Amino acid sequence: MNKFIGILAGLVFLIAPIYAWIIDFAGFGTAALMFLKGGLVWLSLGIGVVLLLIGIMGLKD
Repeated sequence: MNKFIGILAGLVFLIAPIYAWIIDFAGFGTAALMFLKGGLVWLSLGIGVVLLLIGIMGLKD
Protein backbone atom coordinates (compact mmCIF):
# COMPACT_ATOMS: atom_id res chain seq x y z
CA MET A 1 0.00 0.00 0.00
CA ASN A 2 2.90 2.39 0.67
CA LYS A 3 4.00 2.12 -2.97
CA PHE A 4 0.61 3.31 -4.16
CA ILE A 5 0.68 6.24 -1.73
CA GLY A 6 4.15 7.15 -3.00
CA ILE A 7 3.01 6.98 -6.61
CA LEU A 8 -0.08 9.05 -5.83
CA ALA A 9 1.96 11.68 -3.95
CA GLY A 10 4.44 11.81 -6.84
CA LEU A 11 1.67 12.37 -9.34
CA VAL A 12 0.16 15.12 -7.20
CA PHE A 13 3.53 16.87 -6.86
CA LEU A 14 4.04 16.53 -10.61
CA ILE A 15 0.60 17.56 -11.85
CA ALA A 16 -0.14 20.40 -9.40
CA PRO A 17 2.74 22.67 -10.52
CA ILE A 18 2.02 21.94 -14.18
CA TYR A 19 -1.62 22.90 -13.65
CA ALA A 20 -0.61 26.06 -11.75
CA TRP A 21 1.75 26.95 -14.61
CA ILE A 22 -0.92 26.41 -17.27
CA ILE A 23 -3.56 28.57 -15.58
CA ASP A 24 -0.85 31.03 -14.37
CA PHE A 25 -2.13 30.86 -10.79
CA ALA A 26 -0.79 33.88 -8.84
CA GLY A 27 1.92 34.45 -11.44
CA PHE A 28 3.64 31.11 -10.83
CA GLY A 29 3.88 30.46 -14.56
CA THR A 30 5.78 33.70 -15.16
CA ALA A 31 8.03 33.11 -12.15
CA ALA A 32 8.81 29.57 -13.29
CA LEU A 33 9.65 30.80 -16.78
CA MET A 34 12.00 33.48 -15.41
CA PHE A 35 13.68 30.92 -13.16
CA LEU A 36 14.13 28.60 -16.14
CA LYS A 37 15.64 31.37 -18.26
CA GLY A 38 18.04 32.30 -15.44
CA GLY A 39 18.98 28.66 -14.97
CA LEU A 40 19.78 28.31 -18.66
CA VAL A 41 22.11 31.32 -18.45
CA TRP A 42 23.94 29.90 -15.41
CA LEU A 43 24.14 26.48 -17.07
CA SER A 44 25.69 27.92 -20.22
CA LEU A 45 28.16 29.95 -18.13
CA GLY A 46 29.12 26.85 -16.19
CA ILE A 47 29.62 24.82 -19.35
CA GLY A 48 31.78 27.61 -20.78
CA VAL A 49 33.98 27.69 -17.67
CA VAL A 50 34.38 23.90 -17.68
CA LEU A 51 35.31 23.86 -21.37
CA LEU A 52 37.76 26.71 -20.83
CA LEU A 53 39.42 24.85 -17.96
CA ILE A 54 39.60 21.65 -20.01
CA GLY A 55 41.24 23.63 -22.83
CA ILE A 56 43.79 25.19 -20.46
CA MET A 57 44.60 21.81 -18.95
CA GLY A 58 45.09 20.44 -22.48
CA LEU A 59 47.65 23.14 -23.23
CA LYS A 60 49.79 21.97 -20.30
CA ASP A 61 50.21 18.50 -21.81
